[in-house]
Amino acid sequence: MISGVLYALLAGMLWGLIFVGPLIVPDYPAALQSTGRYLALGIIALPLAWLGRQRLRQLTHKDWLTALALTMMGNLIYYVCLASAIQRTGAPVSTMIIGTLPVVIPVCANLLYSQRDGKRSWASLAPALFCIAAGLACVNIAELHGGLPDFSWWRYGSGIALALVSVACWAWYALRNARWLRENPDKNPMMWATAQALVTLPVSLFGYAAACLWLNVHQPGFAQPFGPRPVVFIGLMFAIAILCSWVGAMCWNVASQRLPTVIVGPLIVFETLAGLLYTFMLRQQTPPWLTVGGIVLLVCGVVMAVRAKPEKPLVQSVSDHG
Repeated sequence: MISGVLYALLAGMLWGLIFVGPLIVPDYPAALQSTGRYLALGIIALPLAWLGRQRLRQLTHKDWLTALALTMMGNLIYYVCLASAIQRTGAPVSTMIIGTLPVVIPVCANLLYSQRDGKRSWASLAPALFCIAAGLACVNIAELHGGLPDFSWWRYGSGIALALVSVACWAWYALRNARWLRENPDKNPMMWATAQALVTLPVSLFGYAAACLWLNVHQPGFAQPFGPRPVVFIGLMFAIAILCSWVGAMCWNVASQRLPTVIVGPLIVFETLAGLLYTFMLRQQTPPWLTVGGIVLLVCGVVMAVRAKPEKPLVQSVSDHG
């Protein structure tokens, strides 16, 4: 139990780094950061793919297309929207919006898979959703009151919209990825992760080249191909790829094996808390009390939502009576 919680904590602390990356290189466009991060991940996946080439050969053409769709939504599009949102709203607001994922995913599952996996009572989810909404409102008010550089309502509103798009992308990724794993119990989950990282390589390479061409036209003064701080940028992309995309995922998998789902679910809040901690450390300031209150409300809402037990599917209940 203790080791499982520690692995979940480590995963959250590593995942929290994705929220400060865009703040370290704010002069780099989000598209360049996203494609750069996953280009680094694809390069890292090459030796892993070679070692697991026998298992990868088991995947069908349809499986590879599914891996491509998953990596586009859950990796590239998700991170472009997230990095853009962080640059527009500041990290705390975007981090809190992403922190609603442990609730958004069960709500989506409630709507889409209740016949198969059971349904959570909307009455039991309502207090959690209220807490989360109140927490997000507190953090937004605190950030607006504190003042943001280059603030405009259009820039701020579009940042919130982009953060919501990134939530939708990752929720779709989580549900679709879980569905594939359930439909293919004979496939190794680590091999499936390697396959997704591998298909990221050509897509991110093409995306990075397209981003450089776009910058060449619209920002001709931007140094190509790695920007004005190439060492910092390349090092940051590989660090995020290794620590967040690879080591963080492995730590979370270990935690998921050692802990019951009802316990491991709320622990994903560690990612949100780590992201907020790193952000305020980077700012060299303590969070205002309104932000602290918002964080507490978010954590309480997520814990309440995850602890809401689903009712058994109707088919299962009938078979149990039989």
